[in-house]
Amino acid sequence: MTHPDIPDFQAAVLQYYYENGRHDLPWRQPEPGGTFDPYKILVSELMLQQTQVQRVIPKFETFIRAYPSFKSLAVAPLADVLKMWSGLGYNRRAKFLLQTAQLVSGQYNGELPREHADLITLPGVGHNTAGAIRAYAFNEPVVFVETNIRTVFLHHFFTDQEKVPDSLLIPLIQASLPEDVRTWYWALMDYGTKLKQTVGNVSRSSATYTKQSAFHGSKRRVRGQVLRLLTEGPYTLERLGWTVNDERLQSVLEDLVREGFIELNDSHYQLRA
Repeated sequence: MTHPDIPDFQAAVLQYYYENGRHDLPWRQPEPGGTFDPYKILVSELMLQQTQVQRVIPKFETFIRAYPSFKSLAVAPLADVLKMWSGLGYNRRAKFLLQTAQLVSGQYNGELPREHADLITLPGVGHNTAGAIRAYAFNEPVVFVETNIRTVFLHHFFTDQEKVPDSLLIPLIQASLPEDVRTWYWALMDYGTKLKQTVGNVSRSSATYTKQSAFHGSKRRVRGQVLRLLTEGPYTLERLGWTVNDERLQSVLEDLVREGFIELNDSHYQLRA
């Protein structure tokens, strides 16, 4: 597909990036040989799922220092990984990352696979995350859609339209891909962030738009409280109840045991080793 506005659109996005882009983000820094470490890209992508960049930066740097490779992470106890993750929320991502490190170390000799079909078999890696990994780690000309990318294309090509499906964005994303795919997607991400700050939530005009549920008072918040407390050591149900004053506490504990995050030993809940 061709579109007459693509060259001007590319120029505008890239100019913004070169002048205002977040070039210092730690996961955007190449290795000494100029390549990009797929492990660091994967860690950053999972951390950035539903978490703001500024909160991710210090956690990413600490995590990479503690676990610099798939093999070092693969042998880490889940409890230690959850402690390192504490503060980012959505703790399933930490477990997914650990499981992925174990799979990559065991099945792929510590090397992240490049094929989309292999990537999406890894825990926590869906189609869009797989696309991002292929673009950022390997500079492959893939198409993927996430909220910032969606924002940019809706703003430039679908002004004043409602319920725009991603199927209309994908041909435009494909047509706009330059040779340097990695830098292009970084530019789209940063330009999308700028649009959200200056124009507002353009994604409301997307057919995929759903309002995010409030965190305060949610069951997810109770899960986070429990896991943070258990990073300090074992707790009885009674002691947990003193801090987590919520009628859903027992249900949350049962969920966390079933999902393999915690275990019950001698009437004490603790993070699973």
